Amino acid sequence: MKVSVALFVTAASAASLPSVKQTQGLPLEQFGKVHSISIEDAIHKLDLVGTNFTDLPISSLFEGVKDTLDEIKATVEGSKESKKPFSASEEKATTSTASTAAAAAADCANPNIRFEWDNYSSSDKQAFVDALQCLINKPASGKFSPAKNRYEDFVRLHQSYAPNIHSKSTTQQTHKFLLWHRYYVWALEQVLRDECGFNRAFPWWDEKKWAGRFSQSTLFTSQYFGTLPGSTNGAATCINNGRFAGMQLSLGPGMTTNNPHCLQRAVNEQITAQTGQNAWDTCRSRTSYPDFHSCVEFTFHAQGHNGVGGIMADAIASPGDPSFFMHHLFVDYAFRKWQLDDVATRTTTISGCADNVNCAPLTLDTMVYIGQICGAKCPDLKVRDLINTLQGHLCYRYDY
Repeated sequence: MKVSVALFVTAASAASLPSVKQTQGLPLEQFGKVHSISIEDAIHKLDLVGTNFTDLPISSLFEGVKDTLDEIKATVEGSKESKKPFSASEEKATTSTASTAAAAAADCANPNIRFEWDNYSSSDKQAFVDALQCLINKPASGKFSPAKNRYEDFVRLHQSYAPNIHSKSTTQQTHKFLLWHRYYVWALEQVLRDECGFNRAFPWWDEKKWAGRFSQSTLFTSQYFGTLPGSTNGAATCINNGRFAGMQLSLGPGMTTNNPHCLQRAVNEQITAQTGQNAWDTCRSRTSYPDFHSCVEFTFHAQGHNGVGGIMADAIASPGDPSFFMHHLFVDYAFRKWQLDDVATRTTTISGCADNVNCAPLTLDTMVYIGQICGAKCPDLKVRDLINTLQGHLCYRYDY
Protein backbone atom coordinates (compact mmCIF):
# COMPACT_ATOMS: atom_id res chain seq x y z
CA MET A 1 0.00 0.00 0.00
CA LYS A 2 1.34 3.39 -0.94
CA VAL A 3 0.57 5.99 1.73
CA SER A 4 1.60 9.61 1.66
CA VAL A 5 3.94 10.53 4.49
CA ALA A 6 1.71 13.53 5.05
CA LEU A 7 -0.92 11.18 6.43
CA PHE A 8 1.06 10.66 9.58
CA VAL A 9 1.43 13.36 12.22
CA THR A 10 1.72 13.33 15.97
CA ALA A 11 -1.24 12.06 17.95
CA ALA A 12 -1.31 15.34 19.85
CA SER A 13 -2.64 17.09 16.75
CA ALA A 14 -5.65 14.79 16.58
CA ALA A 15 -7.56 16.45 19.40
CA SER A 16 -11.28 16.97 19.03
CA LEU A 17 -12.66 20.04 17.34
CA PRO A 18 -12.97 23.07 19.64
CA SER A 19 -16.34 23.45 21.33
CA VAL A 20 -16.68 27.06 20.15
CA LYS A 21 -18.11 26.94 16.64
CA GLN A 22 -16.68 29.12 13.89
CA THR A 23 -19.51 31.15 12.39
CA GLN A 24 -17.64 33.51 10.06
CA GLY A 25 -16.61 32.46 6.58
CA LEU A 26 -13.02 32.70 5.37
CA PRO A 27 -11.88 35.21 2.72
CA LEU A 28 -12.47 33.79 -0.75
CA GLU A 29 -8.82 34.13 -1.71
CA GLN A 30 -7.90 31.54 0.90
CA PHE A 31 -9.70 28.87 -1.10
CA GLY A 32 -8.30 29.79 -4.49
CA LYS A 33 -9.88 28.13 -7.53
CA VAL A 34 -9.74 24.80 -9.29
CA HIS A 35 -7.82 25.32 -12.54
CA SER A 36 -10.31 25.61 -15.40
CA ILE A 37 -10.79 26.55 -19.04
CA SER A 38 -13.84 27.96 -20.80
CA ILE A 39 -16.17 25.90 -22.96
CA GLU A 40 -14.98 27.91 -25.96
CA ASP A 41 -11.36 26.96 -25.24
CA ALA A 42 -12.39 23.32 -24.88
CA ILE A 43 -14.23 23.43 -28.21
CA HIS A 44 -11.02 24.66 -29.82
CA LYS A 45 -9.03 22.09 -27.82
CA LEU A 46 -6.70 24.68 -26.35
CA ASP A 47 -6.20 22.39 -23.34
CA LEU A 48 -4.35 19.98 -25.64
CA VAL A 49 -1.89 22.54 -27.01
CA GLY A 50 1.65 21.54 -26.07
CA THR A 51 0.72 17.96 -25.17
CA ASN A 52 1.64 14.68 -26.85
CA PHE A 53 -1.13 12.45 -25.55
CA THR A 54 -1.80 10.95 -28.99
CA ASP A 55 1.78 9.64 -29.06
CA LEU A 56 1.44 7.71 -25.81
CA PRO A 57 1.09 3.91 -25.92
CA ILE A 58 -2.34 2.33 -25.56
CA SER A 59 -2.63 -0.41 -22.95
CA SER A 60 -5.25 -3.05 -23.78
CA LEU A 61 -7.00 -5.67 -21.68
CA PHE A 62 -6.42 -8.14 -24.48
CA GLU A 63 -2.69 -7.60 -24.83
CA GLY A 64 -1.09 -10.98 -25.36
CA VAL A 65 -4.39 -12.79 -25.85
CA LYS A 66 -4.38 -12.35 -29.62
CA ASP A 67 -0.75 -13.46 -29.87
CA THR A 68 -1.49 -16.54 -27.76
CA LEU A 69 -4.51 -17.41 -29.87
CA ASP A 70 -2.47 -17.02 -33.05
CA GLU A 71 0.21 -19.32 -31.65
CA ILE A 72 -2.34 -21.95 -30.66
CA LYS A 73 -4.04 -21.68 -34.03
CA ALA A 74 -0.72 -22.25 -35.75
CA THR A 75 -0.03 -25.24 -33.52
CA VAL A 76 -3.45 -26.73 -34.26
CA GLU A 77 -3.05 -26.23 -38.00
CA GLY A 78 0.42 -27.74 -37.87
CA SER A 79 -0.96 -30.72 -35.97
CA LYS A 80 -3.65 -31.22 -38.59
CA GLU A 81 -1.16 -31.01 -41.46
CA SER A 82 1.09 -33.65 -39.89
CA LYS A 83 -1.96 -35.69 -38.85
CA LYS A 84 -0.73 -35.64 -35.26
CA PRO A 85 -3.43 -35.58 -32.57
CA PHE A 86 -4.05 -32.33 -30.74
CA SER A 87 -2.37 -32.84 -27.35
CA ALA A 88 -4.16 -32.48 -24.00
CA SER A 89 -1.87 -29.60 -23.02
CA GLU A 90 -2.65 -27.74 -26.23
CA GLU A 91 -6.36 -28.30 -25.72
CA LYS A 92 -6.06 -27.02 -22.15
CA ALA A 93 -4.19 -23.92 -23.35
CA THR A 94 -6.89 -23.21 -25.92
CA THR A 95 -9.63 -23.59 -23.33
CA SER A 96 -7.75 -21.41 -20.82
CA THR A 97 -7.20 -18.62 -23.32
CA ALA A 98 -10.81 -18.69 -24.45
CA SER A 99 -11.92 -18.59 -20.83
CA THR A 100 -9.69 -15.58 -20.17
CA ALA A 101 -11.20 -13.68 -23.06
CA ALA A 102 -14.73 -14.63 -22.01
CA ALA A 103 -14.12 -13.62 -18.40
CA ALA A 104 -12.79 -10.25 -19.51
CA ALA A 105 -16.03 -9.64 -21.39
CA ALA A 106 -18.43 -10.83 -18.67
CA ASP A 107 -20.36 -8.20 -16.72
CA CYS A 108 -21.25 -8.76 -13.07
CA ALA A 109 -24.68 -10.05 -12.18
CA ASN A 110 -27.19 -7.80 -10.38
CA PRO A 111 -25.23 -4.53 -10.36
CA ASN A 112 -26.17 -1.82 -7.88
CA ILE A 113 -28.09 0.96 -9.57
CA ARG A 114 -27.30 4.58 -8.77
CA PHE A 115 -30.42 6.77 -8.98
CA GLU A 116 -30.39 10.41 -10.02
CA TRP A 117 -31.34 12.69 -7.13
CA ASP A 118 -34.72 13.63 -8.62
CA ASN A 119 -35.54 9.95 -9.13
CA TYR A 120 -34.67 9.22 -5.51
CA SER A 121 -37.49 9.08 -2.95
CA SER A 122 -37.71 11.58 -0.11
CA SER A 123 -37.07 8.74 2.31
CA ASP A 124 -33.92 7.71 0.43
CA LYS A 125 -32.68 11.29 0.30
CA GLN A 126 -33.09 11.67 4.03
CA ALA A 127 -31.41 8.33 4.70
CA PHE A 128 -28.45 9.39 2.56
CA VAL A 129 -27.77 12.71 4.26
CA ASP A 130 -28.36 11.03 7.63
CA ALA A 131 -25.69 8.46 6.77
CA LEU A 132 -23.23 11.22 5.88
CA GLN A 133 -24.01 12.91 9.18
CA CYS A 134 -23.39 9.58 10.89
CA LEU A 135 -19.81 9.62 9.54
CA ILE A 136 -19.36 13.17 10.79
CA ASN A 137 -20.44 12.05 14.25
CA LYS A 138 -18.20 8.97 14.34
CA PRO A 139 -14.65 9.13 15.72
CA ALA A 140 -11.77 9.16 13.27
CA SER A 141 -10.17 5.80 12.48
CA GLY A 142 -6.74 7.08 13.55
CA LYS A 143 -5.23 6.07 10.20
CA PHE A 144 -5.58 9.51 8.62
CA SER A 145 -4.36 11.85 11.31
CA PRO A 146 -5.10 14.65 12.07
CA ALA A 147 -8.68 13.99 10.90
CA LYS A 148 -11.11 14.71 13.73
CA ASN A 149 -13.90 12.32 12.71
CA ARG A 150 -14.59 9.47 10.30
CA TYR A 151 -15.86 11.84 7.63
CA GLU A 152 -12.65 13.85 7.87
CA ASP A 153 -10.73 10.64 7.20
CA PHE A 154 -12.01 11.04 3.63
CA VAL A 155 -11.09 14.73 3.56
CA ARG A 156 -7.58 13.95 4.82
CA LEU A 157 -7.09 11.15 2.31
CA HIS A 158 -7.98 13.49 -0.57
CA GLN A 159 -5.92 16.32 0.91
CA SER A 160 -2.86 14.09 1.17
CA TYR A 161 -3.12 12.57 -2.30
CA ALA A 162 -4.37 15.68 -4.12
CA PRO A 163 -0.98 16.74 -5.54
CA ASN A 164 -0.70 13.38 -7.32
CA ILE A 165 -4.27 12.81 -8.47
CA HIS A 166 -4.99 16.16 -10.11
CA SER A 167 -3.35 17.77 -13.11
CA LYS A 168 -1.09 20.73 -12.32
CA SER A 169 -2.04 22.49 -15.54
CA THR A 170 -3.14 21.67 -19.08
CA THR A 171 0.48 20.89 -19.97
CA GLN A 172 1.17 18.88 -16.81
CA GLN A 173 -1.67 16.42 -16.62
CA THR A 174 -2.28 13.11 -14.89
CA HIS A 175 -5.04 10.93 -16.26
CA LYS A 176 -5.50 8.95 -13.05
CA PHE A 177 -7.88 11.67 -11.89
CA LEU A 178 -11.11 10.06 -13.15
CA LEU A 179 -10.12 6.57 -12.06
CA TRP A 180 -8.94 7.63 -8.60
CA HIS A 181 -12.14 9.55 -7.89
CA ARG A 182 -14.26 6.67 -9.20
CA TYR A 183 -12.66 4.44 -6.56
CA TYR A 184 -12.79 7.16 -3.89
CA VAL A 185 -16.55 7.73 -4.22
CA TRP A 186 -17.15 3.96 -4.33
CA ALA A 187 -15.17 3.65 -1.09
CA LEU A 188 -17.42 6.22 0.57
CA GLU A 189 -20.42 4.09 -0.37
CA GLN A 190 -18.86 1.03 1.29
CA VAL A 191 -18.15 2.92 4.51
CA LEU A 192 -21.66 4.39 4.62
CA ARG A 193 -23.08 0.89 4.30
CA ASP A 194 -20.70 -0.91 6.64
CA GLU A 195 -20.31 1.68 9.38
CA CYS A 196 -23.54 3.69 9.25
CA GLY A 197 -26.06 1.08 8.14
CA PHE A 198 -27.00 2.82 4.89
CA ASN A 199 -29.10 0.25 2.99
CA ARG A 200 -30.65 2.19 0.11
CA ALA A 201 -29.60 2.50 -3.50
CA PHE A 202 -26.82 5.06 -3.98
CA PRO A 203 -27.67 8.45 -5.54
CA TRP A 204 -26.01 10.65 -8.12
CA TRP A 205 -26.76 14.21 -9.23
CA ASP A 206 -27.30 15.26 -12.85
CA GLU A 207 -25.92 18.73 -12.35
CA LYS A 208 -25.92 19.71 -16.01
CA LYS A 209 -29.69 20.22 -15.87
CA TRP A 210 -29.14 22.83 -13.14
CA ALA A 211 -26.38 24.75 -14.94
CA GLY A 212 -26.64 28.44 -14.15
CA ARG A 213 -29.09 27.80 -11.32
CA PHE A 214 -27.44 25.48 -8.82
CA SER A 215 -29.02 27.43 -5.97
CA GLN A 216 -32.47 26.41 -7.24
CA SER A 217 -31.66 22.73 -7.43
CA THR A 218 -33.40 20.05 -5.40
CA LEU A 219 -30.03 19.12 -3.88
CA PHE A 220 -29.17 22.43 -2.23
CA THR A 221 -32.22 22.78 0.01
CA SER A 222 -32.80 23.46 3.69
CA GLN A 223 -33.83 19.82 4.12
CA TYR A 224 -30.87 18.08 2.54
CA PHE A 225 -27.46 19.59 1.65
CA GLY A 226 -28.26 23.11 2.82
CA THR A 227 -28.78 26.15 0.65
CA LEU A 228 -26.29 27.79 -1.67
CA PRO A 229 -25.66 31.42 -0.64
CA GLY A 230 -23.37 33.90 -2.32
CA SER A 231 -20.32 35.46 -0.69
CA THR A 232 -20.59 37.88 2.25
CA ASN A 233 -18.24 40.89 2.18
CA GLY A 234 -15.62 39.04 0.18
CA ALA A 235 -15.86 35.91 2.33
CA ALA A 236 -17.67 32.61 1.95
CA THR A 237 -20.89 32.16 3.90
CA CYS A 238 -21.34 29.57 6.66
CA ILE A 239 -24.14 27.06 6.05
CA ASN A 240 -26.70 27.14 8.85
CA ASN A 241 -29.49 25.05 7.40
CA GLY A 242 -29.91 21.57 5.97
CA ARG A 243 -28.62 18.32 7.45
CA PHE A 244 -25.11 19.78 7.78
CA ALA A 245 -26.09 23.07 9.43
CA GLY A 246 -23.25 24.40 11.57
CA MET A 247 -20.84 21.72 10.37
CA GLN A 248 -17.28 22.34 11.56
CA LEU A 249 -14.10 21.29 9.77
CA SER A 250 -10.44 21.28 10.71
CA LEU A 251 -8.71 20.48 7.39
CA GLY A 252 -7.97 23.04 4.69
CA PRO A 253 -7.98 25.31 2.92
CA GLY A 254 -5.18 23.73 0.94
CA MET A 255 -2.81 21.56 2.96
CA THR A 256 -3.45 23.28 6.29
CA THR A 257 -4.55 21.17 9.25
CA ASN A 258 -5.98 21.92 12.69
CA ASN A 259 -7.69 24.98 11.24
CA PRO A 260 -11.26 25.17 12.61
CA HIS A 261 -13.78 26.64 10.17
CA CYS A 262 -17.40 26.19 9.19
CA LEU A 263 -18.88 24.50 6.14
CA GLN A 264 -19.11 27.45 3.77
CA ARG A 265 -20.07 28.27 0.21
CA ALA A 266 -20.15 31.24 -2.17
CA VAL A 267 -22.14 30.41 -5.29
CA ASN A 268 -21.43 32.09 -8.60
CA GLU A 269 -24.08 31.14 -11.13
CA GLN A 270 -22.11 32.61 -14.03
CA ILE A 271 -19.59 29.87 -13.32
CA THR A 272 -22.17 27.10 -12.75
CA ALA A 273 -23.56 27.99 -16.20
CA GLN A 274 -20.36 26.46 -17.60
CA THR A 275 -21.43 22.99 -16.40
CA GLY A 276 -24.31 22.53 -18.85
CA GLN A 277 -25.10 20.54 -21.97
CA ASN A 278 -22.60 22.43 -24.13
CA ALA A 279 -19.67 21.40 -21.95
CA TRP A 280 -21.06 17.88 -21.71
CA ASP A 281 -21.37 17.53 -25.49
CA THR A 282 -17.93 19.06 -26.09
CA CYS A 283 -16.19 16.58 -23.81
CA ARG A 284 -18.23 13.58 -24.89
CA SER A 285 -17.33 14.22 -28.54
CA ARG A 286 -13.65 13.57 -27.83
CA THR A 287 -12.62 10.07 -28.81
CA SER A 288 -9.41 9.31 -26.88
CA TYR A 289 -9.32 8.80 -23.13
CA PRO A 290 -6.66 11.46 -22.31
CA ASP A 291 -8.40 14.04 -24.52
CA PHE A 292 -11.78 13.33 -22.89
CA HIS A 293 -10.19 13.32 -19.44
CA SER A 294 -8.56 16.69 -20.05
CA CYS A 295 -11.84 18.23 -21.16
CA VAL A 296 -13.78 16.94 -18.15
CA GLU A 297 -11.17 17.88 -15.55
CA PHE A 298 -10.82 21.46 -16.75
CA THR A 299 -14.41 22.25 -17.80
CA PHE A 300 -17.49 21.07 -15.92
CA HIS A 301 -15.53 19.34 -13.17
CA ALA A 302 -13.58 22.50 -12.35
CA GLN A 303 -16.52 24.84 -12.91
CA GLY A 304 -18.76 22.76 -10.66
CA HIS A 305 -16.24 23.21 -7.86
CA ASN A 306 -15.69 26.90 -8.48
CA GLY A 307 -19.37 27.62 -9.00
CA VAL A 308 -20.37 26.29 -5.57
CA GLY A 309 -17.40 28.16 -4.15
CA GLY A 310 -16.00 28.36 -0.65
CA ILE A 311 -14.67 24.98 0.42
CA MET A 312 -15.58 23.46 -2.93
CA ALA A 313 -13.32 25.93 -4.75
CA ASP A 314 -10.33 24.49 -2.90
CA ALA A 315 -9.03 21.61 -5.04
CA ILE A 316 -7.15 20.12 -2.09
CA ALA A 317 -9.66 19.90 0.78
CA SER A 318 -12.94 20.26 -1.14
CA PRO A 319 -14.41 16.97 0.20
CA GLY A 320 -15.02 18.97 3.38
CA ASP A 321 -18.28 20.00 1.71
CA PRO A 322 -20.53 16.90 1.47
CA SER A 323 -21.81 18.16 -1.89
CA PHE A 324 -18.34 17.25 -3.22
CA PHE A 325 -19.45 13.63 -3.48
CA MET A 326 -22.59 14.46 -5.43
CA HIS A 327 -20.49 16.52 -7.82
CA HIS A 328 -18.03 13.67 -8.32
CA LEU A 329 -20.82 11.17 -8.78
CA PHE A 330 -21.83 13.34 -11.74
CA VAL A 331 -18.24 13.34 -13.00
CA ASP A 332 -18.14 9.53 -12.76
CA TYR A 333 -21.50 9.36 -14.53
CA ALA A 334 -20.02 11.41 -17.38
CA PHE A 335 -17.03 9.04 -17.51
CA ARG A 336 -19.31 6.00 -17.66
CA LYS A 337 -21.55 7.51 -20.37
CA TRP A 338 -18.50 8.32 -22.49
CA GLN A 339 -17.30 4.75 -22.08
CA LEU A 340 -20.68 3.40 -23.19
CA ASP A 341 -20.36 5.31 -26.47
CA ASP A 342 -17.71 2.74 -27.44
CA VAL A 343 -17.85 0.17 -24.69
CA ALA A 344 -15.72 -2.44 -26.46
CA THR A 345 -12.76 -0.06 -26.62
CA ARG A 346 -13.25 2.36 -23.75
CA THR A 347 -13.64 -0.27 -21.03
CA THR A 348 -10.72 -2.39 -22.22
CA THR A 349 -8.01 0.13 -23.13
CA ILE A 350 -6.28 3.06 -21.46
CA SER A 351 -3.61 5.61 -22.30
CA GLY A 352 -2.33 8.91 -20.97
CA CYS A 353 -0.07 10.09 -18.16
CA ALA A 354 0.19 8.25 -14.86
CA ASP A 355 1.76 11.30 -13.18
CA ASN A 356 1.74 15.08 -13.62
CA VAL A 357 5.52 15.54 -13.71
CA ASN A 358 7.16 13.11 -16.14
CA CYS A 359 4.08 11.67 -17.85
CA ALA A 360 4.99 8.05 -17.28
CA PRO A 361 2.58 6.02 -19.44
CA LEU A 362 -0.73 5.15 -17.83
CA THR A 363 -1.44 1.45 -18.34
CA LEU A 364 -3.95 -1.09 -17.12
CA ASP A 365 -1.35 -2.19 -14.58
CA THR A 366 -0.83 1.30 -13.11
CA MET A 367 -1.69 1.15 -9.41
CA VAL A 368 -4.42 3.23 -7.76
CA TYR A 369 -4.14 3.80 -4.01
CA ILE A 370 -6.78 5.09 -1.61
CA GLY A 371 -5.13 4.21 1.68
CA GLN A 372 -7.40 1.21 2.33
CA ILE A 373 -9.93 3.66 3.72
CA CYS A 374 -12.69 1.04 3.66
CA GLY A 375 -10.49 -1.75 4.95
CA ALA A 376 -10.24 -5.02 3.08
CA LYS A 377 -12.79 -3.78 0.53
CA CYS A 378 -10.34 -1.06 -0.57
CA PRO A 379 -7.05 -2.75 -1.49
CA ASP A 380 -4.51 -1.13 -3.77
CA LEU A 381 -5.86 -1.85 -7.25
CA LYS A 382 -4.72 -1.77 -10.84
CA VAL A 383 -6.46 0.41 -13.40
CA ARG A 384 -7.83 -2.76 -15.02
CA ASP A 385 -9.85 -3.38 -11.84
CA LEU A 386 -11.54 0.03 -12.03
CA ILE A 387 -11.94 0.84 -15.70
CA ASN A 388 -15.33 -0.87 -16.03
CA THR A 389 -18.08 -0.26 -13.46
CA LEU A 390 -19.56 -3.69 -14.26
CA GLN A 391 -16.37 -5.72 -14.01
CA GLY A 392 -13.27 -6.13 -11.89
CA HIS A 393 -13.65 -4.69 -8.40
CA LEU A 394 -16.86 -2.79 -9.19
CA CYS A 395 -20.46 -3.71 -9.88
CA TYR A 396 -22.75 -0.72 -10.45
CA ARG A 397 -24.46 1.29 -13.16
CA TYR A 398 -26.54 4.46 -13.46
CA ASP A 399 -30.29 4.63 -13.88
CA TYR A 400 -30.03 6.51 -17.19
